[in-house]
Amino acid sequence: MHERDTQRFGLLRRARRVWAVGAIHGDAAKLIRLHNALRDRFRLGDRLVYLGNYLGYGDRIRDTLDELLGFRSTLLGWGSMFPCDVVYLRGSQEEMWNKLLQIHLAPNADEVLSWMVKQGAGATLLAYGTEPDLLRARCREGTLSLARWTADTRQAIRAFPGHDELMSVLKRAAYTDDGTMLFVHAGVDTARPLSAQSDTFWWGGSDFQGIAEPYGGFRRIVRGFDPEHGGVSIGEIAATIDGGCGFGGTLAAACFDHEGQLVDAVDV
Repeated sequence: MHERDTQRFGLLRRARRVWAVGAIHGDAAKLIRLHNALRDRFRLGDRLVYLGNYLGYGDRIRDTLDELLGFRSTLLGWGSMFPCDVVYLRGSQEEMWNKLLQIHLAPNADEVLSWMVKQGAGATLLAYGTEPDLLRARCREGTLSLARWTADTRQAIRAFPGHDELMSVLKRAAYTDDGTMLFVHAGVDTARPLSAQSDTFWWGGSDFQGIAEPYGGFRRIVRGFDPEHGGVSIGEIAATIDGGCGFGGTLAAACFDHEGQLVDAVDV
C-alpha cells in the first residue's frame, strides 16, 4: 500500500467508480456542458478527479474556476459526498502560474516570462488584469517592480471568491485507497516511486501510452493532458483523457469502475 501523503496526493476512499476530467484550458462553456452531462450520470459512490490545466489559452478562465467550484458545491449538496471525494490536480498551466507569482525571484525573469506566454500563460495573465507586455516592462525595471506586481496580482486574484483557495489545494496526483488506479496530469516516471516524482507529472508523458505493466501496483493509470495532442486513448494500463479542449477539440471525461475498467465517457 502506498504511503498516504494527503498533503501532496489526493486519496480517493471507497470509490465505486471514478470520473476523470481532462484538460479544460479556460473553456468554461464546454465545462458547463460537461457538468450538465455528469449530473445525469453521477451515482452513489462515484468520485471525481479533475486532471489539471484549468488555466491557459481560453478567454473564460475566471468563469472556468467559478464553474469548478460551483459543481463541487452541487455534488456536496447532494449529501452523499465529502470534500475529499472531489480532487483537483495541478497541471502544467497551474504550475506555470505558481511560478509566475514568484517571478520576482527568478534570475532570468524576462526569459521565463517569454517561454510561459508561448505555452499559454498569457491568457491567465489577462484574466487577472495584466497584459503580457506590461509584465515584460516590469521585468526590465527589475526585482522591486516585479515584487509589486506579484503583490498586486495576488490581491486581484483574491477579489474572485474561492480562486486563491482552489489554487492552494491542488494535488500532484491522486489514487484510489485500494491501490488500483493512479491519476496524473501529463506523465509519470515509472522508474521512480510516487514519492520521488518531480516535474514528470507536468512536463513528461512522451512515452505514457507505452506503459505496458502495472506501476507500483496500479493497474490503471489515467492522465488528462497529452502534450503531443494525440487525442483520447484507452490502453490496457494507460488512459489519456484529452480531447484537445483549448486547441479546437473537445472536453472529455471518462468513468472507471473499481477495477479500472472504462464504464462510461462524455465528450462535449
